Amino acid sequence: MKKIYIKKLTAFGFASLCGFLLTGTAGAFECKVKQSNMAKPSGFPSRALTMIVPYGPAGGSGQIAAAMAEAVTGHTGVSINRDHKPGGSGTVGMTAYMAAPADGYTVLEHIDDASSAHALDSSRPNPAVDLFPLVISQVTFSQIYIRTNETRYNDWKSYAKWVKAQNGKSTIANVSKEGSMERVTMKFITEAAGLKIQQISFDKGAPRYGALLGGQVDALFEQPGDVRKFLDADKFKPILTIFNERPSVFADVPTHREMGMSFEPLLRFRGFYVHANAPANRVEWLQWAFQRAYCQDSYQKFNESKFMTVIDSYRDTQGARDLIKSSIIQYRNVYKEMGLKVK
Repeated sequence: MKKIYIKKLTAFGFASLCGFLLTGTAGAFECKVKQSNMAKPSGFPSRALTMIVPYGPAGGSGQIAAAMAEAVTGHTGVSINRDHKPGGSGTVGMTAYMAAPADGYTVLEHIDDASSAHALDSSRPNPAVDLFPLVISQVTFSQIYIRTNETRYNDWKSYAKWVKAQNGKSTIANVSKEGSMERVTMKFITEAAGLKIQQISFDKGAPRYGALLGGQVDALFEQPGDVRKFLDADKFKPILTIFNERPSVFADVPTHREMGMSFEPLLRFRGFYVHANAPANRVEWLQWAFQRAYCQDSYQKFNESKFMTVIDSYRDTQGARDLIKSSIIQYRNVYKEMGLKVK
C-alpha cells in the first residue's frame, strides 16, 4: 500500500446522525477558543491532574489521551498522570471514575461506548448529564482490514466470497462489548452481506492488531487512525470503508453502500470529561484548558497523523452534549430493532 497523505473531505450529503456529526466541513483549521490564558481559580490546579483512560495505552483512547495530556501540559504547565483501567469495553474505567472524588483533579477520557452503554441501560452514567463534556476531539469512521501480504483474498469482494466458503469458520478481531459501535456495525455488515464471521474479542488495541499481524485472525475491524503505523508500514490494507462516501484519502477503498449495504454508519467519537458535580469554577478552567489544548500545534499534528481532519472532529461542550444525546437516541432505536432489552 502506498504511503497515505491526508486530504480534506469537503462534500457529504448525509442523513440522520451522520449528517449531524459532519456539521462544519474540515477545511482550514481555526481555533474556536480565542482566550489564550485563564487565571487559575483559587490556585486550582495546585498539583497534577489524573486522567482515567478506560482502555489500554496502545489503542485509540490511549493515543488520544497521551496527545491531549501533552497539549494541556504544554499550554498550561499542569501535568497530567494517565491511569489506564481497561476492561468491560470502558465500564471498568467509568466505574472507577465515578467513584473518584468530584473535585476536578480527576478527568476522564471516554468514547461513544459510554453513550451506547447508557442507551442500553439508563442506570449507567449519562455522559451528557452525569459528566460535564470538556471537549470531543475526535470523530471518525471505521474500516475492515486484512494483511497486505494476504494471498487468500485481496479486496472486499474476494474476501466476502472466501468467507462464505468457510461455513462460519472465518474470524475477525473486534472489541468484546455486545452493543458497542463495532459489534453493532459488524452485525449490520454480516446481515447485509449474508456472511457468517466469528468475532474474536480483544479489549486492548495491541493484542487486537497483533492478532491480525500474526495471522491468528483473518481480518480486523478498526478505525484508520488507530492502525496508522501499520498502514504506513504496508502491513495492513483496508478493504471496506463504513462511510457514506469514499474519503479522498482512501479513494481506492469501496464503501459499504457501494457494496450493497444500505445501513447508516455509526461513527466513533472520543472526548474528555469531568464529573458534573465538580466545583463550577474548576470545571470552567478545565473546559478552557482542554478546548484550548485542541488548538495546540502538537495536538493538531497528532489528529492529522490519525486521519482525524478528514471530517470535523471538534465539539465544544454544547456540541458534545448534542452529539451524545443524538447518539443515545440512535443506539436505543438500533437496540430495539435488534430485539435487545432496553432498560
